[in-house]
Amino acid sequence: MAGRGRGLGIAALVVGLLGLVLAIGTFAHMRAAYGASTIRSGSMAPTYEPGDRIVWEHVDGSELRHGDIVMFRAPESYGVDGLLMKRVIGVGGDRVACCTLVGSQERVTVNGKPIAEPYVHGGDADGAHQSYDVKVPAGRLFLLGDYRANSQDSRFHLDEEGGTVSVDAVRGRVTDARTAPALLATALLLGGVLVLTGIGLGIGAWAVRRRKAAQLPPAPWPVQPV
Repeated sequence: MAGRGRGLGIAALVVGLLGLVLAIGTFAHMRAAYGASTIRSGSMAPTYEPGDRIVWEHVDGSELRHGDIVMFRAPESYGVDGLLMKRVIGVGGDRVACCTLVGSQERVTVNGKPIAEPYVHGGDADGAHQSYDVKVPAGRLFLLGDYRANSQDSRFHLDEEGGTVSVDAVRGRVTDARTAPALLATALLLGGVLVLTGIGLGIGAWAVRRRKAAQLPPAPWPVQPV
């Protein structure tokens, strides 16, 4: 019985500590690698609608590419306290202009070439009927919403470095990949289960030791202190 109580105690300690390390490590990694938000604006429709839950991964500014959807801290001129979500149309060194007519549709051009934007709402790549021609400075991004007629973006802040946003303002890139976040969530859940299992084993060890103490027979005669 004594050996069993001791074994349960050791198992409780090992399992509990393992679960604690796994849970804390996974949580810290999730906070460092990913973020999550709920869409409240229709500016990225039809790609993302209000109420959609999104996951975004923290990335370095040098990793951003044309077409990426980013979460960024809005400049003061936007009058918004929080994160906004827009699509990267131009990166440092690009020349972004609106618009040129291709067939019957207006198209945004990047470095003089019309870009295909199947994601824009209603096929309307302009939306505001406001022309612009911007050379994107190094380390900055030209950002537009997918619903061009319902998006506050680079087009409306052209007097501030061509409406561009610093890559340092970007907090993450929206991702539809769920494998890595799901694995991390599973690891976090497993860590919690191991902690609870360790607690259960600890309670079992305590119960075994208490039962052993209660079963000790009383001395057959009074014992006088020496």
